[in-house]
Amino acid sequence: MKRLFGVKKTVEAPSLEETTGKLDARAQSIDQKIKLIDQQLAKSRDQIKKIRPGPSQDAVKKRALIILKQKKMYEHQRDQLYSQQYNVDSVAFATENAKATVDTVRAMKAASKELKTQFKQKEFDIDKIDSLNDQMADLLEYNEEVQEVLGQSYATPEDIDEDGLMDELDALELDLEEDLENEIGNGEIPSYLRDDPLPAAPEEKPLGAMPNAPSEKVPEAPAHATNAGEVPPQKETAEKV
Repeated sequence: MKRLFGVKKTVEAPSLEETTGKLDARAQSIDQKIKLIDQQLAKSRDQIKKIRPGPSQDAVKKRALIILKQKKMYEHQRDQLYSQQYNVDSVAFATENAKATVDTVRAMKAASKELKTQFKQKEFDIDKIDSLNDQMADLLEYNEEVQEVLGQSYATPEDIDEDGLMDELDALELDLEEDLENEIGNGEIPSYLRDDPLPAAPEEKPLGAMPNAPSEKVPEAPAHATNAGEVPPQKETAEKV
């Protein structure tokens, strides 16, 4: 039977992305056709303006009417394609959202199992954690007490009144201000603004005179004495040549 009638071929359904691409390509093709029709309508309009009323003008009008009907048909097809593309995009968005939801649920289930496994360990005993927290608080408090003991000053008397010290400090500041006002009133410069004189620079002693160079002349080298009839060796060699 299969040899006679054959086997039905299973055709895979196109994906949403492929369908969207095809619809977009068809819509662009229709847009190009509408642009060409607009150009033809513009030419027909110019011809109608130039031709006088009569059979020729009526023929051009009929042609323009047919072109206008084609434009309306293409616009209707384009609107249908846009509606189909919108529906496909909506389905694609819903499909992606569903896949993301499934992945999220799976991840949450895996995390829940991992947390349950971790919480079963001994380290997650709430009583032990509470006891450990109390121990840490006691240790930190003990550390603060140790730091306070180590920070005490040994040379400072214990019966010092801090308020009395502050009063003495305020009185000292008032005395300093009064002294400053008195010095300024007498035309004197305050001591902290006075410039101390700098020490004098040491005097420079002149350097001694340099010794004179010797005035004696250097003796000249003695010239080699030659006999009247004797020729120097170089000249003799030249004469022989």
